[in-house]
Amino acid sequence: MKAAAVLIKALDMSAIQAVIEAHGRYRSGRPGGRRANLSYTDLSNFVLEGVDLTEADLSGARLNGAMLANARLDRAVLFGVDLRNADLRGASLVRTDLRGACLRGANLTNADLSGCDLREGLIALQDKTGFHILKHQKSAGELSYAVLSGANLRDAQMSGAAAASADFRDADLSGAALTGARLCNAVLDGATLKNAELSQADLSGASMKGTIVVGANVADASIDKGALQDTLGAPPPTVYVDDQPLPEVIKAHEAWCETQGASGEPAKAAGADFRNAGHLRKRKLTALSAPNAVFFGMDLRGVELQGADLQGADLREADLRGADLRGVKLCRAMLTRANLGDANLGPLEIAPGRFVRADLTGAKLRHAKLNGADLRRVRLLETDLDSADLSGARLEGAELTET
Repeated sequence: MKAAAVLIKALDMSAIQAVIEAHGRYRSGRPGGRRANLSYTDLSNFVLEGVDLTEADLSGARLNGAMLANARLDRAVLFGVDLRNADLRGASLVRTDLRGACLRGANLTNADLSGCDLREGLIALQDKTGFHILKHQKSAGELSYAVLSGANLRDAQMSGAAAASADFRDADLSGAALTGARLCNAVLDGATLKNAELSQADLSGASMKGTIVVGANVADASIDKGALQDTLGAPPPTVYVDDQPLPEVIKAHEAWCETQGASGEPAKAAGADFRNAGHLRKRKLTALSAPNAVFFGMDLRGVELQGADLQGADLREADLRGADLRGVKLCRAMLTRANLGDANLGPLEIAPGRFVRADLTGAKLRHAKLNGADLRRVRLLETDLDSADLSGARLEGAELTET
């Protein structure tokens, strides 16, 4: 430990800024550029918010307590780095080498860590007396008590990672390699573990309310009895509503819509799982009653759901681009990472001078795409719009919670 400490160099802010500016020139191909090398540098508690260190070398650096919110560290080498209690909210760490990094207590809320490598690793440093292992105060590869709420960890390499009591609420861990990972007492509520590799992973004591486990090998993981009851797994092969197969119920509802009630019958499919009910793209489902139903990941582009009751429905990762959602009830619905680009959620006229507003009170739209959507007069009271894309959306007369 003493030998390793000698190798950690200290720089003042002006020197660090010079390295960052030279790195910027290197990245843009301008004269005088040089790739940033801040390996084995003491950067603890430095203010580096929004810094661009893409592809920089920070091997073995001390960044504990550093302020790195919205920083760009894509494809950077952070092997064996100390990031304890660092602020990395909204940071981009796409395909970053974080092997052996210590992230205990770090805040990675809404950070993008897709394709990063968080496996265990050790750095051996040489001095006059031989080789020594660079050690931090906590073990390498540790995420314990880290906050990764809403983080993107798609295809991350996390085999053997220690993430006890970490907060992964609404995080995307699709395809992540978690073989042998220690996730005991972690909070995975609303997280996506779709197609994740969980062989020999320890999830004892973990909270998994609403966790998506479609395609994940949960049978090979250590999970408390009953913890999977509130998760979303593979859809059932057949769903019946009042003894009728769901596809037939949908067909009858569509006939009711097309004939203005002359034939067919309105569907009442509360809690139904629509995932194996056939495609719903551009289908006519006006006034559909399906509270608490499941539409996870479905292609619903251009669907007509005017005046539908979808309160509490699971529409996470659904594609609703161009959908007609005028007057829809989506109170408490889950729409995390859903795509509602160019969707119409404006008021629905039911008679001359009478309109029904779309209601998304208490809905969760975290990381949802609402670009170009019509949100005029929509109710967005206590709606979670954290990191949602509202670019180009029409919000005239929208009812939002005062902050």
